[in-house]
Amino acid sequence: MPGHAADHSARLLAAVRQLRHALGAAVLPLEVPGVDVARATRAKLVDQLDDYVVPRLESLDAPLLAVVGGSTGAGKSTLVNSLIGREVTKPGVLRPTTRSPVLICHPGDTGWFSGPRVLPGLSRVTGEAGDVSSPGTVRLVSTEAVNPGLALLDAPDIDSVVAANRDLAAQLLAAADLWIFVTTAARYADAVPWDLLREASERGTSVAVVLDRVPGEALDEIRADLAGMLRDQGLADAPIFSVVESRLEDGLLPADQTERLRSWLRTLAGDAAARSAVVRQTLHGALESIDARAAVLASASAQQESAAETLLEAAHAAYDDALVEVRAGVQDGTLLRGEVLARWQEFVGTGEFFRQVESTVSRLRDRVTSFLRGEPAPSEHLGEALQTGVQALLSNRAELAASGTARAWRSLPGGAQLLSRDPTLARSSGDVGGRIERLVRDWQGDILEMVRDEGRDRRTTARIMAYGVNGLGVVLMLVTFASTAGITGAEVGIAGGTAVLGQKLLEAVFGDQAVRELARKARERLLDLVADVYAAERARFDAAVASAQVPAGQGAAIAAAAAAVKAAR
Repeated sequence: MPGHAADHSARLLAAVRQLRHALGAAVLPLEVPGVDVARATRAKLVDQLDDYVVPRLESLDAPLLAVVGGSTGAGKSTLVNSLIGREVTKPGVLRPTTRSPVLICHPGDTGWFSGPRVLPGLSRVTGEAGDVSSPGTVRLVSTEAVNPGLALLDAPDIDSVVAANRDLAAQLLAAADLWIFVTTAARYADAVPWDLLREASERGTSVAVVLDRVPGEALDEIRADLAGMLRDQGLADAPIFSVVESRLEDGLLPADQTERLRSWLRTLAGDAAARSAVVRQTLHGALESIDARAAVLASASAQQESAAETLLEAAHAAYDDALVEVRAGVQDGTLLRGEVLARWQEFVGTGEFFRQVESTVSRLRDRVTSFLRGEPAPSEHLGEALQTGVQALLSNRAELAASGTARAWRSLPGGAQLLSRDPTLARSSGDVGGRIERLVRDWQGDILEMVRDEGRDRRTTARIMAYGVNGLGVVLMLVTFASTAGITGAEVGIAGGTAVLGQKLLEAVFGDQAVRELARKARERLLDLVADVYAAERARFDAAVASAQVPAGQGAAIAAAAAAVKAAR
């Protein structure tokens, strides 16, 4: 049923293209364990889809492409030249030899290979065997020595000392309908070619083996050993063509040594059913291999997402902890020490004055008023001391959060990579000091506004006028840091007395309930402002992670596209 077959091919091609689109959009940017393998898996799968699966599905009746591959010095180019009957690809004594691939086809088939239908990443060039080809090209040779329906491609060495040659060889093999593997009697058991043969077996690629340079007396023994190795790798059906060690004639192998392989290729080229069987086997194997490779990429995508989330959690935890520490710092009395106490004592002293606290506030109003209204402005000194203390606390915790996040990231997958991109992440941003200074000034302005708002009625307004808005604002700041849990020794009594005096003074103006509410609002307003600054600092880490995050749903998109290909097979 040709119509049914055409519909099936169209659905399969559409599914493969959707998978290719998902793979094209996929990224694995974070350096996590196993990412190199996943990246290589993606690159190889993309290459095979571009170079083989898509073009083959688009043109099922296109000529069969047989890639001749093998180890350095195995005689691939000499074999290809001998099959053609003249030099079309340059062998040589220098290693590596084949640098740019050479594709040989019948003149009537040139149209299939001259465009980007297969190997779209390689430019096409023409010329003689001795001409130097540029990297990234494939040289086309048309000759009637090749039967219509089949093309040969002489690939670079699979074990070349040049990494680009090795990568290109692997890419070309993945683009082949048929892999003609060339080895020698001395090197047929080498590890590198068997890694690729094993991969070919796992992917169902059609394989033929040429055993070159075999001593005549050892032919049967070596051939039997090679056949056993192929059988062990699931390649028992791969035909073996032996080439006895011979003297070259004008650079070519004796015709009788290549006749069996030449005849096999001629028959394959002329038999549409046989060609179709080879194509179906290799195409089916390539499609079946998608499942496992897509699973690797879906898992790698999930690993990337997990690593990014862990990095974000580390940064958020560090800045959350910093905010908790600031909350404790503004409640445990640690700010009511040092310079703050010294400035407070400029007026109140440490002994006799505290014993008078329980008496009426009016008895000390004149002295307090003088202090608060700036005669000679010690309230400004106290306000500056409080401001400096708060700024130091906030800056210190911001710095600890940044360095703590950097320390955690260095031990997490992908973290060191992001820190190397932006070493400034290990410290607070350069302008955080200025932003914190503005924050404290803004907070002080908010406190003055609270004092004004609280003094709306005439009676309270009169009291505020007696002490001064600025002075009461400074005392409210001091009362906000009232607890003494964080200090020890003589400072406890001093700071405690400071808080008691300040609170009593405010209670005399606003009432005890209003004072408690004012202190709570002042503290929460400060913490809200601090949270905004710390969020901006943390955003630097968020941005670093975002710059190396996989697109949302990447793994699911790959898995779904692979499942669609499987369903359409």
